[in-house]
Amino acid sequence: MSTVLRVAFFPGELRLAVTQHNTLLDYALWRPAAPDGVGDVYQARISALMPAMGGAFVDLGKGESGFLPIQNGKDPVTEGQMLTVRVTRAAQGGKGLRVQAQEPPATPLPDKPCLLTRGPTPLERLADRWPQARITVDSAAAAALIPPTLRDRREQALSPFPEAIAHACDALAEASVSLPGGMTASITPTPALIAIDMDAPPTATGWTKQTAQFAANRDALPALFQQIRLRNLSGAILIDPAGLSTRKRQALLEPIKAMLQADPLRPRCLGITALGLVEIVRARIHPSLPELLSCPHGQALAALRIILANHPDATQIRGGLGIITALEKDPQALADCITQRGKALAVKLDPSLRDFFWTTDHD
Repeated sequence: MSTVLRVAFFPGELRLAVTQHNTLLDYALWRPAAPDGVGDVYQARISALMPAMGGAFVDLGKGESGFLPIQNGKDPVTEGQMLTVRVTRAAQGGKGLRVQAQEPPATPLPDKPCLLTRGPTPLERLADRWPQARITVDSAAAAALIPPTLRDRREQALSPFPEAIAHACDALAEASVSLPGGMTASITPTPALIAIDMDAPPTATGWTKQTAQFAANRDALPALFQQIRLRNLSGAILIDPAGLSTRKRQALLEPIKAMLQADPLRPRCLGITALGLVEIVRARIHPSLPELLSCPHGQALAALRIILANHPDATQIRGGLGIITALEKDPQALADCITQRGKALAVKLDPSLRDFFWTTDHD
């Protein structure tokens, strides 16, 4: 079956969807003005040793900092020392960038902290993960952002997202997920972990309740794990299967471990807790989709999308400090919105509104 990497342009943001026919296989958001930093290479300075934390803080320049884990007795560093580092984990969940030391490039290096090279964009990451996928774009604006290394994979004709794919992408923002067999799952991100509660429909007649519930959970889990991948949920994940005794839940462990092998991040199933919750750890590298959508920048871009779709006559967006500050940090997103709607849009701070509340003014 033909695999397609679809690119859709929105103000300040591109949606990237890998598809086969009407099936969504992979997904990412690309915000050119706000790269997550993973893969970036810096000339850095050790700013503070933190033995109790097992590492050191490093100055990356221009107000950026990161944390460098250090193994005891291996490659000791001193405060003020310059070294080359690569970002291995984005800032997320209240924690800053994670970096690791690497061999410096052969070229002469500056004597102060600074960015040396950018890491791959989300588009480049997906293109590398799906090397056989041809690339389609929905607009000239999206086509202009395709890097030269990928242009030979792009189809020349413009191709908007099919309705089924657009719907599947929109559904990723919802907390509730429909699963096979009439099951559902509620996904609740917290600062410490991701909680997932599964619910099942009434058991089928002719089966014992536990047998029916076990089969329903087992058959629904592959779709749930695909949702975890599409939303890039990471860190500690606790899943509460539907309607199973704690003893019966143990029988899910081997199927779950086998299902997780399809995930390129190789999550680990640590077992069943005393409360009967399936405990999974998935590597934190890039921010999760819930984090991207709920952060100030994500809320600002959502406001522009709503204005573009539903407020064609708006002349001004008036908002609280949070939303206006986020818009001011990404002037290109506002310019994209103005270009697409063909009409100017002013931005005004309204101290009477809460941080992320906004409204529009019309002529």
